[in-house]
Amino acid sequence: MSRFSADTPTERRKLVVDAITAHRERGSPFCTLLVEYVPEEESGDEPDEDAESQEAPPWIQFGDRTLNLDCTDEELDRLKTLLREFPAFKIEQLESPEEAEGTNVRISAKADVNRIAQFVERALQTVYECPKSTTIWAVEV
Repeated sequence: MSRFSADTPTERRKLVVDAITAHRERGSPFCTLLVEYVPEEESGDEPDEDAESQEAPPWIQFGDRTLNLDCTDEELDRLKTLLREFPAFKIEQLESPEEAEGTNVRISAKADVNRIAQFVERALQTVYECPKSTTIWAVEV
């Protein structure tokens, strides 16, 4: 892989394809895509410096034909709606540890790499409501 970030829908899909391809070629356990965190600016308020009060940026892992991601309750509802458009993708496991806020979701992704990239892009836009200019990073391949 020669590039590790992308910030347009087309380039993000290409990056996902490249990251999954590199992951498969290397035989690594998974690849991880991380959204660059951009704090929301609230009207005139000073940003909250308490790191624990900030939400972690979205991330998506892929390995062994499975997508892995964390969702809040609202994001999980949007994810379930999105999955109706991707019949080859099915929720395999939901895990909500007591000490964590939200749910870890494992989705079987029995589709080609281009369809997986389309799903990841749509998840960024609809599940996580990221801006169209969001940058994603391939942080582990």
